[in-house]
Amino acid sequence: MFGTAPASVCGGGRSHRVCAVFSNASEWRGSSENSCSAEFPKFLFVCLHSAFPVPQQCKPQQPALSFPLLEKTISVALSLSSLALPPSPRRAEGSVPHELRERAGPGRQQRRRRRSGGRGGAAAIPGRRIAACAEPPAAAGRMIAAQLLAYYFTELKEDQVKKIDKYLYAMRLSDETLIDIMARFRREMKNGLSRDFNPTATVKMLPTFVRSIPDGSEKGDFIALDLGGSYFRILRVKVSHEKKQTVQMESEIYNTPEDITHGSGTRLFDHVAECLGDFMEKQQIKDKKLPVGFTFSFPCRQSKLDEGILITWTKRFKASGVEGADVVKLLNKAIKKRGDYDADIMAVVNDTVGTMMTCGFDDQRCEVGLIIGTGTNACYMEEMRHIDLVEGDEGRMCINTEWGAFGDDGSLEDIRTEFDREIDRGSLNPGKQLFEKMVSGMYMGELVRLILVKMAKEGLLFEGRITPELLTKGKFETKHVSAIEKSKEGLNKAKEILTRLGVEPSHEDCIAVQHVCTIVSFRSANLVASTLGAILNQLRDNKGVGRLRTTVGVDGSLYKMHPQYARRLHKTTRRLVPDSDVRFLLSESGSGKGAAMVTAVAYRLSEQHRLIDETLAEFKLTHEQLLQVKKRMRTEMEAGLKKKSHETAKVKMLPTFVRSTPDGTENGDFLALDLGGTNFRVLLVKIRSGKRRTVEMHNKIYAIPIEVMQGTGEELFDHIVTCISDFLDYMGIKGARLPLGFTFSFPCKQTSLDAGILLNWTKGFKATDCEGEDVVYLLREGIKRREEFDLDVVAVVNDTVGTMMTCAYEDPNCEIGLIVGTGSNACYMEEMRNIEMVDGEQGRMCVNMEWGAFGDNGCLDDIRTIYDKAVDDYSLNAGKQRYEKMISGMYLGEIVRNILIDFTKRGFLFRGQISETLKTRHIFETKFLSQIESDRLALLQVRTILQQLGLNSTCDDSIIVKTVCGAVSKRAAQLCGAGMAAVVDKIRENRGLEHLEITVGVDGTLYKLHPHFSRIMHQTVKDLAPKCDVTFLLSEDGSGKGAALITAVGCRLRDAEQN
Repeated sequence: MFGTAPASVCGGGRSHRVCAVFSNASEWRGSSENSCSAEFPKFLFVCLHSAFPVPQQCKPQQPALSFPLLEKTISVALSLSSLALPPSPRRAEGSVPHELRERAGPGRQQRRRRRSGGRGGAAAIPGRRIAACAEPPAAAGRMIAAQLLAYYFTELKEDQVKKIDKYLYAMRLSDETLIDIMARFRREMKNGLSRDFNPTATVKMLPTFVRSIPDGSEKGDFIALDLGGSYFRILRVKVSHEKKQTVQMESEIYNTPEDITHGSGTRLFDHVAECLGDFMEKQQIKDKKLPVGFTFSFPCRQSKLDEGILITWTKRFKASGVEGADVVKLLNKAIKKRGDYDADIMAVVNDTVGTMMTCGFDDQRCEVGLIIGTGTNACYMEEMRHIDLVEGDEGRMCINTEWGAFGDDGSLEDIRTEFDREIDRGSLNPGKQLFEKMVSGMYMGELVRLILVKMAKEGLLFEGRITPELLTKGKFETKHVSAIEKSKEGLNKAKEILTRLGVEPSHEDCIAVQHVCTIVSFRSANLVASTLGAILNQLRDNKGVGRLRTTVGVDGSLYKMHPQYARRLHKTTRRLVPDSDVRFLLSESGSGKGAAMVTAVAYRLSEQHRLIDETLAEFKLTHEQLLQVKKRMRTEMEAGLKKKSHETAKVKMLPTFVRSTPDGTENGDFLALDLGGTNFRVLLVKIRSGKRRTVEMHNKIYAIPIEVMQGTGEELFDHIVTCISDFLDYMGIKGARLPLGFTFSFPCKQTSLDAGILLNWTKGFKATDCEGEDVVYLLREGIKRREEFDLDVVAVVNDTVGTMMTCAYEDPNCEIGLIVGTGSNACYMEEMRNIEMVDGEQGRMCVNMEWGAFGDNGCLDDIRTIYDKAVDDYSLNAGKQRYEKMISGMYLGEIVRNILIDFTKRGFLFRGQISETLKTRHIFETKFLSQIESDRLALLQVRTILQQLGLNSTCDDSIIVKTVCGAVSKRAAQLCGAGMAAVVDKIRENRGLEHLEITVGVDGTLYKLHPHFSRIMHQTVKDLAPKCDVTFLLSEDGSGKGAALITAVGCRLRDAEQN
């Protein structure tokens, strides 16, 4: 009362009453016997009371005023009230005590200025020049006196605040302390996520098996159960997609009496089942089996979404026989016992998760759920790779932190106060949920009550009066804290509440109690901000971003009803985590809708996964199917080797006239040419035999312009010869006639080692007058036209054969070459007796299979998918190289792109939006498959790759894309392995061996760079050819070094024939 009346009077409306008070006071003070009396402040109070009467119920019996300060204030006021001020428009500076002028401060001066209506006027501010006054001098003095009295009452309030601040110093936490708490909680989170430390961790970090937030495509009719307090709520949630996604909800609330919550578990779940039956009957859906989501707001351990094993009851629930049991099974048992309806319980969720999912429906950035009500908890979407307790590294999963137990191990002892310890001692669960007891609504009112009792006992409040009501546990509730902290009526509410407790508070008591409430609630907001800050930092680090943008879904009575709590929490959070842009979104429909949304998401994902699995099942080849591929490859190989079927055979099995692999005696300097793309290489290869065999290579790369690639054959080979001439000059060897091997990576029919008829150009080459011609002859003619040097062209070589020869130089057991890169092919050493296209029965010859054309006759149509057909139809050589189009790097990315387009059209991906980028052919390169399928690559990086392609993906999209890539590449590796199994088994049978040991020389970017291709291919060969022990040796520069080695072997064999 005293702090407000004089201040309001100073506005001017009732100033004559203040002046009258001071006139009476001056007369009373004027007598010498009264001048220093301690009764004077009481007299002044009576005067003021007569001037400003208050309702009877608000009158304090005895004002608890700070008399020394009041004495000084009134002394100055009285001297000013009797001051004769000459009526001048500008006056000398008024005299105000220095200590009062200093304590007024600029902020206080501004408040006085606003109250007085401007810079001038009678109510001049202490410490400033006294303005001109139109009133009589005595009246002006009295007005100044009134202002000084108002100043006193402001000082009184601030003194009360400082007194409380000092008393509750331990509850006022600095930012430094909050940042330290944030670091402690981050450590507790890490412990809870770890398999090793989780058993002893206080913050349990429970996996919820909620793997996705709503993406806007959910639809259906769902039931939601919400059990977590004295009331049990059932909702029917209809999610539809007519024009936009809408949600309709109907709900019913059922009472959960204490005799049920404290009775047996069977009785509790029978009650839940009974309520559900009643609700379904009212909704007329007893004949339907709708998906049900169960919000069960107690700590549960889950191993799947539709399971919840209760760890411990909280919130005063004590039903027996439930802890350690699966609540879904208990509910299903109760429903089955009734027998009058059926329900499909798809998900059990915590209320915090429900809050996140409810808000996630409205804002897809929402990835944190926060409850600050009777209890407190938080959940967030964690990366699977950090969750040791759940198998798998892909995607994210919502983690229920159960952060109420933070500090149960003593980690918060340094900030807990005597009041926190007293709350804990008197609770149902001493030593547990210590963080919750410091911040949640269940305990906040009780904390304030304990503080008030102690302050009253020490004579700091209520003049030391303590009433039975004040001593009664639970009498001061958290809703009272919220009421008292309201900015306008807070002090009046404090008076009402305290009066009901029988303590008859003074105005100063009300101020003090209001500040106690502020400190307790502010501490709560600060502590929640620090733990929430740890979660936000974890999310930011998980995403690898400099600045986090996210949304926190919030629910809870304390957050909603307390007038200052939300603002304080937001402000402290943003201060503690400045590198995060956080939106706080209030959950409007509570955890019930959230349970329905979890169920809707689970239903959507279940249906999606079923359809996706159904589609990708075509790429999952069985053992029997792979055996059939091996058998058909063997049939096609036989057809290519036989003279009568060779012309019509699709797998051509071309003789290479390479009759031997290196034996280690090769020696000399050799040139090698490598033509197979837009770049052309010339190499000098120095091979040295002996004990320390060495191969030294020098090379230079030359470009082949597009106009040369697509000009005349003469122009092309003249360009090649020009490049050779430059290289010979560069190496200083133009005078020597060196043996040369020509790696010509285009389909050729060889008639001898140094003769190859080009069948057709590929890879963008279209030089005229070359197809059907001997490429060695064309090269020799080009050298003759140049007339600068001469070369001994010994061999024309396919790159696959070069790969085999390179590896055979390292491992004499290598008799097979394989390339799996942009294209795919294989070669092997076949028995001469089986090669009907070449005369002779003795020895062996390398056969270039040209196996890319396997299936061109339709023999693979039963395993080709619509996506394979689409890739083939839009290729440059439709109907050809079908096997290659299923296994090689040029086409795998395109197969994936076609699947992604189909999945997007069906609404499984990218929210059904097909980007222009995705429509572009060959935009999804095979290198992306290798990157996306890398075990080391987190889904965040997968999303980055997709974003580079213009695909704005969610975490779920990334998982699906990764699954598609895996299915396509696995099939490719298995098909390649089936083909190789056919080759090794044929060699074993050729040689009449029960068991074959052989090495395959391999090259190609897909084999080298894809993280899983080689492993899957090796395993497939092992499964399909169990009698062959196959080693795979990676080739180094098969097309260059291999050509030189073939030339060296050719020279060795030629010299042997001549000798």
